Amino acid sequence: MMLKKLSLAIGLVLAGSTAFAGGTSFEDFTPLVGDTVAGSLPESAPFVLSSPHFSQINIATRDVTQANRFDSGNWDMHTVNENGPQAGRFLFTVFETGQAGIQRTDLRTMQTETIWHSPSASPALDSHKSFDASRWTPWGSFLTAEESWSDPAAVPTSHYGRLFEVVNPLAAPADIVIKHRDILPRVSHEGLAFDKKNNLYFIDERNDSHIFKFTSANPHADNGDDFFAAGQTFVLRVGDGTVEEATGAATWVPLTDMNGVPLPGAVVVTDPNGLTAIDGRATPNLPAFLGTNFDRPEDLEIKTLKNGKQMLFVATTTNNKVFSIDLRNDVVKLFADQNTMDMATGQPVGSAFKSPDNLAIDADGNIYIVEDQPGGFEDTWFAKDDNNDGVAEAVGKWASLTTVGAEATGLYFDPFKSNTAYINVQHPASKVDRTFMITTPCQKTKGDNGHHYGHHKGHDND
Repeated sequence: MMLKKLSLAIGLVLAGSTAFAGGTSFEDFTPLVGDTVAGSLPESAPFVLSSPHFSQINIATRDVTQANRFDSGNWDMHTVNENGPQAGRFLFTVFETGQAGIQRTDLRTMQTETIWHSPSASPALDSHKSFDASRWTPWGSFLTAEESWSDPAAVPTSHYGRLFEVVNPLAAPADIVIKHRDILPRVSHEGLAFDKKNNLYFIDERNDSHIFKFTSANPHADNGDDFFAAGQTFVLRVGDGTVEEATGAATWVPLTDMNGVPLPGAVVVTDPNGLTAIDGRATPNLPAFLGTNFDRPEDLEIKTLKNGKQMLFVATTTNNKVFSIDLRNDVVKLFADQNTMDMATGQPVGSAFKSPDNLAIDADGNIYIVEDQPGGFEDTWFAKDDNNDGVAEAVGKWASLTTVGAEATGLYFDPFKSNTAYINVQHPASKVDRTFMITTPCQKTKGDNGHHYGHHKGHDND
Protein backbone atom coordinates (compact mmCIF):
# COMPACT_ATOMS: atom_id res chain seq x y z
CA MET A 1 0.00 0.00 0.00
CA MET A 2 2.80 2.45 0.86
CA LEU A 3 4.54 1.74 -2.47
CA LYS A 4 1.29 2.28 -4.34
CA LYS A 5 0.67 5.56 -2.51
CA LEU A 6 4.19 6.75 -3.29
CA SER A 7 3.83 5.86 -6.97
CA LEU A 8 0.50 7.64 -7.12
CA ALA A 9 1.99 10.71 -5.46
CA ILE A 10 4.92 10.90 -7.87
CA GLY A 11 2.67 10.36 -10.88
CA LEU A 12 0.28 13.08 -9.81
CA VAL A 13 2.99 15.63 -9.15
CA LEU A 14 4.82 14.92 -12.44
CA ALA A 15 1.56 15.22 -14.34
CA GLY A 16 0.90 18.62 -12.84
CA SER A 17 -2.21 17.36 -11.05
CA THR A 18 -4.00 16.72 -14.36
CA ALA A 19 -3.99 12.93 -14.17
CA PHE A 20 -7.76 12.87 -13.92
CA ALA A 21 -8.51 15.44 -16.61
CA GLY A 22 -9.62 15.02 -20.19
CA GLY A 23 -12.68 12.75 -20.07
CA THR A 24 -16.39 13.21 -19.70
CA SER A 25 -17.34 10.94 -16.78
CA PHE A 26 -17.54 12.22 -13.23
CA GLU A 27 -14.27 10.51 -12.31
CA ASP A 28 -12.37 12.45 -14.99
CA PHE A 29 -11.40 15.79 -13.44
CA THR A 30 -8.51 17.95 -12.31
CA PRO A 31 -8.49 18.12 -8.49
CA LEU A 32 -9.10 21.58 -7.11
CA VAL A 33 -6.64 23.26 -4.76
CA GLY A 34 -7.32 25.73 -1.94
CA ASP A 35 -10.48 27.39 -0.69
CA THR A 36 -12.94 29.48 -2.62
CA VAL A 37 -14.29 32.89 -1.56
CA ALA A 38 -17.75 33.01 -0.04
CA GLY A 39 -20.07 35.02 -2.25
CA SER A 40 -17.70 35.06 -5.21
CA LEU A 41 -20.17 33.32 -7.53
CA PRO A 42 -23.91 33.90 -8.01
CA GLU A 43 -26.23 31.76 -5.90
CA SER A 44 -27.79 30.50 -9.12
CA ALA A 45 -24.44 28.91 -10.13
CA PRO A 46 -22.43 28.69 -6.90
CA PHE A 47 -20.16 25.68 -7.44
CA VAL A 48 -16.55 25.73 -8.54
CA LEU A 49 -16.36 22.50 -10.53
CA SER A 50 -13.22 20.47 -11.21
CA SER A 51 -13.76 19.85 -14.92
CA PRO A 52 -14.81 22.08 -17.81
CA HIS A 53 -17.01 19.18 -18.91
CA PHE A 54 -19.19 19.49 -15.80
CA SER A 55 -22.17 21.85 -15.82
CA GLN A 56 -24.55 23.02 -13.10
CA ILE A 57 -28.21 23.86 -13.61
CA ASN A 58 -30.49 25.29 -10.91
CA ILE A 59 -33.64 23.12 -11.18
CA ALA A 60 -35.52 24.12 -8.01
CA THR A 61 -35.46 27.33 -5.95
CA ARG A 62 -37.13 28.03 -2.64
CA ASP A 63 -39.68 30.85 -2.49
CA VAL A 64 -39.06 32.29 0.97
CA THR A 65 -42.54 33.83 0.98
CA GLN A 66 -44.09 30.36 0.59
CA ALA A 67 -46.76 32.05 -1.52
CA ASN A 68 -47.67 28.96 -3.54
CA ARG A 69 -46.81 26.05 -1.25
CA PHE A 70 -45.51 25.17 2.18
CA ASP A 71 -41.72 25.07 2.15
CA SER A 72 -39.91 25.52 5.46
CA GLY A 73 -36.50 25.20 3.78
CA ASN A 74 -33.29 23.43 4.79
CA TRP A 75 -33.55 21.04 1.85
CA ASP A 76 -31.56 17.91 2.62
CA MET A 77 -31.05 14.41 1.17
CA HIS A 78 -32.18 13.17 -2.26
CA THR A 79 -33.50 10.09 -3.97
CA VAL A 80 -35.43 9.37 -7.13
CA ASN A 81 -38.13 6.73 -7.36
CA GLU A 82 -35.69 3.92 -8.11
CA ASN A 83 -38.22 1.23 -9.04
CA GLY A 84 -41.91 0.78 -9.82
CA PRO A 85 -44.14 2.91 -12.06
CA GLN A 86 -42.42 5.79 -13.87
CA ALA A 87 -39.12 4.85 -12.25
CA GLY A 88 -36.61 7.68 -12.29
CA ARG A 89 -39.11 10.42 -13.08
CA PHE A 90 -39.37 12.08 -9.66
CA LEU A 91 -36.71 13.55 -7.36
CA PHE A 92 -37.52 13.68 -3.64
CA THR A 93 -35.98 15.79 -0.90
CA VAL A 94 -36.95 16.76 2.64
CA PHE A 95 -37.12 19.80 4.92
CA GLU A 96 -34.74 19.59 7.89
CA THR A 97 -36.64 22.11 10.01
CA GLY A 98 -38.84 22.39 13.08
CA GLN A 99 -41.80 21.79 10.79
CA ALA A 100 -40.55 19.07 8.50
CA GLY A 101 -41.88 18.15 5.10
CA ILE A 102 -41.23 16.35 1.80
CA GLN A 103 -41.07 17.78 -1.70
CA ARG A 104 -41.12 16.12 -5.11
CA THR A 105 -39.68 17.44 -8.37
CA ASP A 106 -40.95 16.07 -11.69
CA LEU A 107 -37.74 15.67 -13.71
CA ARG A 108 -39.70 15.85 -16.98
CA THR A 109 -41.50 19.11 -16.30
CA MET A 110 -39.13 20.46 -13.60
CA GLN A 111 -42.15 21.36 -11.48
CA THR A 112 -41.68 21.03 -7.70
CA GLU A 113 -44.45 20.49 -5.16
CA THR A 114 -44.68 19.77 -1.44
CA ILE A 115 -46.35 16.39 -1.10
CA TRP A 116 -46.56 16.35 2.70
CA HIS A 117 -45.65 18.49 5.69
CA SER A 118 -45.98 18.31 9.45
CA PRO A 119 -49.31 19.66 10.67
CA SER A 120 -47.56 21.67 13.39
CA ALA A 121 -44.18 23.11 14.26
CA SER A 122 -41.95 21.78 17.03
CA PRO A 123 -42.47 21.32 19.96
CA ALA A 124 -46.17 20.49 19.43
CA LEU A 125 -46.96 16.85 20.12
CA ASP A 126 -48.25 16.36 16.59
CA SER A 127 -45.13 17.89 15.04
CA HIS A 128 -42.41 16.27 12.95
CA LYS A 129 -38.90 17.65 13.19
CA SER A 130 -35.73 17.73 11.09
CA PHE A 131 -36.36 15.23 8.33
CA ASP A 132 -32.92 14.34 6.96
CA ALA A 133 -32.77 10.98 5.22
CA SER A 134 -34.23 10.20 1.81
CA ARG A 135 -34.13 6.54 0.81
CA TRP A 136 -36.20 4.58 -1.70
CA THR A 137 -37.26 1.12 -0.52
CA PRO A 138 -36.90 -2.18 -2.39
CA TRP A 139 -40.71 -2.42 -2.53
CA GLY A 140 -41.25 1.06 -3.98
CA SER A 141 -41.91 3.54 -1.17
CA PHE A 142 -40.04 6.47 0.38
CA LEU A 143 -38.32 6.54 3.78
CA THR A 144 -37.27 9.55 5.80
CA ALA A 145 -36.48 10.07 9.48
CA GLU A 146 -35.95 12.72 12.13
CA GLU A 147 -32.48 13.98 13.01
CA SER A 148 -33.52 14.78 16.58
CA TRP A 149 -33.44 12.72 19.75
CA SER A 150 -32.91 13.32 23.47
CA ASP A 151 -29.96 12.32 25.60
CA PRO A 152 -30.38 9.51 28.13
CA ALA A 153 -32.47 10.42 31.18
CA ALA A 154 -33.73 13.63 29.55
CA VAL A 155 -37.00 14.92 30.97
CA PRO A 156 -39.25 14.82 29.14
CA THR A 157 -38.17 12.21 26.64
CA SER A 158 -38.29 13.53 23.09
CA HIS A 159 -41.16 12.44 20.87
CA TYR A 160 -38.90 12.63 17.82
CA GLY A 161 -36.17 10.25 16.58
CA ARG A 162 -38.67 8.40 14.39
CA LEU A 163 -38.55 6.61 11.04
CA PHE A 164 -41.37 7.36 8.59
CA GLU A 165 -42.53 5.68 5.40
CA VAL A 166 -44.52 7.38 2.66
CA VAL A 167 -46.34 4.34 1.33
CA ASN A 168 -47.63 6.01 -1.86
CA PRO A 169 -45.03 8.67 -2.77
CA LEU A 170 -46.26 9.14 -6.35
CA ALA A 171 -49.80 10.02 -5.25
CA ALA A 172 -51.33 13.48 -5.34
CA PRO A 173 -50.37 15.47 -2.23
CA ALA A 174 -53.91 15.25 -0.80
CA ASP A 175 -53.73 11.44 -0.95
CA ILE A 176 -50.26 10.92 0.57
CA VAL A 177 -50.13 8.38 3.42
CA ILE A 178 -47.20 8.55 5.86
CA LYS A 179 -46.64 5.96 8.60
CA HIS A 180 -44.38 5.90 11.66
CA ARG A 181 -42.43 2.63 11.62
CA ASP A 182 -42.03 2.22 15.35
CA ILE A 183 -40.16 -1.08 15.43
CA LEU A 184 -36.83 0.79 15.23
CA PRO A 185 -35.16 2.31 18.31
CA ARG A 186 -35.34 6.08 18.65
CA VAL A 187 -32.19 7.84 17.49
CA SER A 188 -31.14 11.04 15.74
CA HIS A 189 -31.33 9.73 12.18
CA GLU A 190 -29.33 10.71 9.15
CA GLY A 191 -28.22 8.03 6.69
CA LEU A 192 -30.33 5.02 5.75
CA ALA A 193 -29.12 2.19 3.49
CA PHE A 194 -30.38 -1.23 2.35
CA ASP A 195 -27.99 -4.06 1.50
CA LYS A 196 -28.79 -6.79 -1.04
CA LYS A 197 -30.43 -8.91 1.66
CA ASN A 198 -32.65 -5.90 2.50
CA ASN A 199 -31.07 -5.32 5.91
CA LEU A 200 -31.63 -1.65 6.79
CA TYR A 201 -28.67 0.26 8.28
CA PHE A 202 -29.04 3.49 10.27
CA ILE A 203 -27.10 5.62 12.74
CA ASP A 204 -27.48 7.93 15.74
CA GLU A 205 -26.01 11.31 14.77
CA ARG A 206 -24.21 12.42 17.92
CA ASN A 207 -20.77 12.18 19.50
CA ASP A 208 -20.16 8.85 21.25
CA SER A 209 -22.94 7.18 19.34
CA HIS A 210 -23.50 4.15 17.17
CA ILE A 211 -24.22 2.29 13.93
CA PHE A 212 -27.23 -0.04 13.70
CA LYS A 213 -28.78 -2.76 11.53
CA PHE A 214 -32.42 -3.83 11.29
CA THR A 215 -33.11 -7.32 9.88
CA SER A 216 -36.74 -7.81 8.93
CA ALA A 217 -38.45 -11.12 9.64
CA ASN A 218 -39.91 -10.71 6.14
CA PRO A 219 -37.03 -9.19 4.15
CA HIS A 220 -38.67 -9.71 0.77
CA ALA A 221 -41.99 -8.12 1.73
CA ASP A 222 -43.68 -6.11 -0.99
CA ASN A 223 -44.96 -3.47 1.42
CA GLY A 224 -43.82 -1.64 4.54
CA ASP A 225 -46.55 -3.01 6.79
CA ASP A 226 -45.14 -6.50 6.35
CA PHE A 227 -41.47 -5.49 6.24
CA PHE A 228 -41.66 -3.55 9.52
CA ALA A 229 -44.11 -5.89 11.28
CA ALA A 230 -41.30 -7.88 12.93
CA GLY A 231 -37.54 -7.95 12.90
CA GLN A 232 -34.37 -7.65 14.95
CA THR A 233 -32.21 -4.59 15.61
CA PHE A 234 -28.46 -4.83 16.23
CA VAL A 235 -25.68 -2.40 17.14
CA LEU A 236 -22.16 -2.61 15.71
CA ARG A 237 -19.39 -3.66 18.09
CA VAL A 238 -15.78 -3.55 16.89
CA GLY A 239 -13.50 -5.77 18.97
CA ASP A 240 -14.69 -5.67 22.57
CA GLY A 241 -16.50 -2.37 22.03
CA THR A 242 -14.38 -0.33 24.43
CA VAL A 243 -12.20 1.53 21.89
CA GLU A 244 -13.80 4.54 20.24
CA GLU A 245 -13.86 4.43 16.44
CA ALA A 246 -11.96 1.15 16.45
CA THR A 247 -11.17 -0.78 13.29
CA GLY A 248 -10.89 -4.52 12.81
CA ALA A 249 -13.18 -7.50 13.31
CA ALA A 250 -16.72 -6.61 14.30
CA THR A 251 -19.95 -8.25 15.45
CA TRP A 252 -23.58 -7.17 15.46
CA VAL A 253 -24.99 -7.20 18.99
CA PRO A 254 -28.77 -7.75 19.26
CA LEU A 255 -30.91 -5.17 21.08
CA THR A 256 -34.20 -6.97 20.40
CA ASP A 257 -35.44 -10.45 19.67
CA MET A 258 -36.47 -11.51 16.16
CA ASN A 259 -39.92 -10.01 16.62
CA GLY A 260 -38.59 -6.59 17.64
CA VAL A 261 -39.27 -7.05 21.37
CA PRO A 262 -36.58 -5.34 23.48
CA LEU A 263 -34.23 -7.80 25.16
CA PRO A 264 -34.18 -7.79 28.97
CA GLY A 265 -32.12 -4.86 30.26
CA ALA A 266 -32.56 -2.65 27.20
CA VAL A 267 -33.54 0.94 28.00
CA VAL A 268 -37.18 1.43 27.02
CA VAL A 269 -38.69 4.91 27.16
CA THR A 270 -42.19 6.31 26.84
CA ASP A 271 -42.50 9.52 24.85
CA PRO A 272 -44.95 12.38 25.57
CA ASN A 273 -47.42 10.83 23.11
CA GLY A 274 -47.47 7.62 25.14
CA LEU A 275 -45.47 5.56 22.63
CA THR A 276 -42.75 3.23 23.90
CA ALA A 277 -39.46 2.52 22.17
CA ILE A 278 -35.92 1.39 22.80
CA ASP A 279 -33.65 4.33 23.52
CA GLY A 280 -31.05 3.79 20.81
CA ARG A 281 -28.68 6.24 22.44
CA ALA A 282 -28.74 4.84 25.99
CA THR A 283 -28.97 1.10 25.38
CA PRO A 284 -25.67 0.57 23.46
CA ASN A 285 -23.76 2.12 26.35
CA LEU A 286 -24.78 -0.71 28.69
CA PRO A 287 -22.28 -3.59 29.08
CA ALA A 288 -24.74 -6.21 27.85
CA PHE A 289 -25.42 -4.29 24.64
CA LEU A 290 -22.13 -2.44 24.25
CA GLY A 291 -21.64 -0.88 20.84
CA THR A 292 -18.55 0.85 19.53
CA ASN A 293 -18.72 4.63 19.87
CA PHE A 294 -18.32 6.80 16.80
CA ASP A 295 -18.28 10.60 16.91
CA ARG A 296 -21.20 11.93 14.87
CA PRO A 297 -21.83 9.12 12.42
CA GLU A 298 -23.93 10.67 9.66
CA ASP A 299 -24.51 9.46 6.13
CA LEU A 300 -24.36 5.88 4.83
CA GLU A 301 -23.76 4.41 1.38
CA ILE A 302 -23.31 0.85 0.11
CA LYS A 303 -21.10 -0.31 -2.76
CA THR A 304 -21.47 -3.73 -4.36
CA LEU A 305 -18.44 -5.34 -5.99
CA LYS A 306 -18.62 -7.65 -9.00
CA ASN A 307 -18.00 -10.65 -6.75
CA GLY A 308 -21.14 -9.76 -4.79
CA LYS A 309 -19.39 -8.47 -1.70
CA GLN A 310 -20.85 -5.28 -0.27
CA MET A 311 -19.18 -2.50 1.68
CA LEU A 312 -21.02 -0.04 3.89
CA PHE A 313 -19.44 3.42 4.09
CA VAL A 314 -20.05 5.65 7.11
CA ALA A 315 -19.12 9.33 7.41
CA THR A 316 -18.20 10.48 10.92
CA THR A 317 -17.96 14.22 11.15
CA THR A 318 -16.27 15.21 14.41
CA ASN A 319 -12.90 13.53 13.85
CA ASN A 320 -12.86 13.95 10.06
CA LYS A 321 -13.14 10.26 9.21
CA VAL A 322 -14.98 7.95 6.84
CA PHE A 323 -15.12 4.22 7.61
CA SER A 324 -15.82 1.19 5.44
CA ILE A 325 -17.45 -1.98 6.73
CA ASP A 326 -17.04 -5.24 4.82
CA LEU A 327 -20.54 -6.68 5.22
CA ARG A 328 -19.46 -10.18 4.16
CA ASN A 329 -16.67 -10.53 6.69
CA ASP A 330 -17.73 -7.88 9.26
CA VAL A 331 -14.44 -6.00 9.19
CA VAL A 332 -14.21 -2.24 9.77
CA LYS A 333 -11.51 -0.15 8.09
CA LEU A 334 -10.63 3.52 8.04
CA PHE A 335 -11.52 4.56 4.49
CA ALA A 336 -10.37 8.19 4.53
CA ASP A 337 -9.18 10.85 6.97
CA GLN A 338 -6.76 13.77 7.10
CA ASN A 339 -3.83 11.40 6.55
CA THR A 340 -5.19 10.25 3.18
CA MET A 341 -3.23 11.51 0.20
CA ASP A 342 -4.48 14.58 -1.68
CA MET A 343 -4.60 13.86 -5.44
CA ALA A 344 -3.61 17.45 -6.15
CA THR A 345 -0.40 17.46 -4.12
CA GLY A 346 0.64 13.88 -3.41
CA GLN A 347 0.81 14.82 0.29
CA PRO A 348 -1.56 14.06 3.18
CA VAL A 349 -4.71 16.10 2.68
CA GLY A 350 -4.60 17.48 6.23
CA SER A 351 -7.07 20.08 7.45
CA ALA A 352 -8.31 20.75 3.92
CA PHE A 353 -10.48 17.65 4.47
CA LYS A 354 -12.83 18.58 7.29
CA SER A 355 -16.19 17.50 8.74
CA PRO A 356 -17.23 14.78 6.26
CA ASP A 357 -21.02 14.56 6.30
CA ASN A 358 -22.77 13.23 3.19
CA LEU A 359 -21.76 10.32 0.97
CA ALA A 360 -22.69 9.43 -2.60
CA ILE A 361 -21.75 6.79 -5.16
CA ASP A 362 -21.52 7.29 -8.93
CA ALA A 363 -22.11 4.92 -11.84
CA ASP A 364 -18.49 3.76 -11.65
CA GLY A 365 -18.81 2.84 -7.97
CA ASN A 366 -16.72 5.79 -6.77
CA ILE A 367 -17.47 7.27 -3.35
CA TYR A 368 -17.89 11.04 -2.92
CA ILE A 369 -17.63 12.81 0.43
CA VAL A 370 -19.44 16.11 1.08
CA GLU A 371 -18.25 18.31 3.94
CA ASP A 372 -20.37 20.08 6.54
CA GLN A 373 -18.74 23.49 6.23
CA PRO A 374 -19.88 27.00 5.23
CA GLY A 375 -19.64 28.32 1.69
CA GLY A 376 -16.09 29.40 0.88
CA PHE A 377 -14.67 26.39 2.73
CA GLU A 378 -17.17 23.65 1.90
CA ASP A 379 -15.92 20.99 -0.52
CA THR A 380 -16.99 17.73 -2.11
CA TRP A 381 -14.23 15.12 -2.42
CA PHE A 382 -13.78 12.22 -4.82
CA ALA A 383 -12.30 9.15 -3.10
CA LYS A 384 -10.02 6.86 -5.13
CA ASP A 385 -10.06 3.18 -4.08
CA ASP A 386 -8.95 1.32 -7.19
CA ASN A 387 -8.32 -2.01 -5.46
CA ASN A 388 -11.64 -1.90 -3.59
CA ASP A 389 -10.05 -2.84 -0.28
CA GLY A 390 -12.09 -0.28 1.66
CA VAL A 391 -9.13 2.08 2.14
CA ALA A 392 -8.89 5.07 -0.19
CA GLU A 393 -5.52 5.57 -1.85
CA ALA A 394 -6.26 9.26 -2.30
CA VAL A 395 -8.96 11.94 -2.28
CA GLY A 396 -9.38 14.82 -4.70
CA LYS A 397 -11.36 18.02 -4.35
CA TRP A 398 -14.18 17.60 -6.90
CA ALA A 399 -16.38 20.64 -6.24
CA SER A 400 -16.45 23.66 -3.91
CA LEU A 401 -19.40 25.77 -2.79
CA THR A 402 -19.31 29.56 -2.55
CA THR A 403 -22.82 30.40 -1.26
CA VAL A 404 -22.67 32.52 1.90
CA GLY A 405 -23.87 30.71 5.01
CA ALA A 406 -24.73 27.50 3.16
CA GLU A 407 -23.57 23.92 2.97
CA ALA A 408 -24.00 21.43 0.15
CA THR A 409 -25.99 18.34 1.00
CA GLY A 410 -27.82 15.43 -0.57
CA LEU A 411 -25.39 14.64 -3.40
CA TYR A 412 -27.07 11.85 -5.36
CA PHE A 413 -26.11 10.28 -8.68
CA ASP A 414 -29.08 9.47 -10.88
CA PRO A 415 -29.32 5.66 -11.25
CA PHE A 416 -30.97 6.03 -14.67
CA LYS A 417 -28.71 8.73 -16.13
CA SER A 418 -25.08 8.05 -15.30
CA ASN A 419 -24.01 11.53 -16.43
CA THR A 420 -26.36 13.29 -13.99
CA ALA A 421 -26.18 14.10 -10.28
CA TYR A 422 -28.24 16.27 -7.92
CA ILE A 423 -27.13 18.33 -4.94
CA ASN A 424 -28.83 20.80 -2.61
CA VAL A 425 -27.56 24.11 -1.28
CA GLN A 426 -29.00 24.21 2.22
CA HIS A 427 -29.68 27.05 4.69
CA PRO A 428 -27.91 29.92 2.84
CA ALA A 429 -27.91 33.32 4.49
CA SER A 430 -30.42 34.39 1.82
CA LYS A 431 -32.75 31.54 2.97
CA VAL A 432 -33.14 30.57 -0.70
CA ASP A 433 -32.38 26.85 -0.77
CA ARG A 434 -31.69 25.45 -4.22
CA THR A 435 -31.37 22.11 -6.01
CA PHE A 436 -28.74 21.77 -8.72
CA MET A 437 -28.36 19.22 -11.47
CA ILE A 438 -24.71 18.53 -12.26
CA THR A 439 -24.06 16.84 -15.60
CA THR A 440 -21.30 15.56 -17.86
CA PRO A 441 -21.76 15.37 -21.65
CA CYS A 442 -21.70 11.59 -22.11
CA GLN A 443 -23.80 8.95 -20.41
CA LYS A 444 -22.32 5.52 -19.83
CA THR A 445 -24.13 2.50 -21.19
CA LYS A 446 -26.29 0.91 -18.53
CA GLY A 447 -24.21 -1.72 -16.78
CA ASP A 448 -20.77 -0.18 -17.47
CA ASN A 449 -19.89 -0.80 -13.78
CA GLY A 450 -23.42 -0.05 -12.66
CA HIS A 451 -24.92 2.25 -10.05
CA HIS A 452 -28.28 1.17 -8.72
CA TYR A 453 -28.05 -1.22 -11.59
CA GLY A 454 -25.40 -2.57 -9.27
CA HIS A 455 -23.09 -0.04 -7.66
CA HIS A 456 -20.63 -2.58 -9.04
CA LYS A 457 -16.97 -1.75 -9.48
CA GLY A 458 -14.37 -4.45 -9.82
CA HIS A 459 -13.33 -7.13 -7.38
CA ASP A 460 -11.73 -6.55 -4.03
CA ASN A 461 -8.13 -7.47 -3.46
CA ASP A 462 -8.51 -8.87 0.06
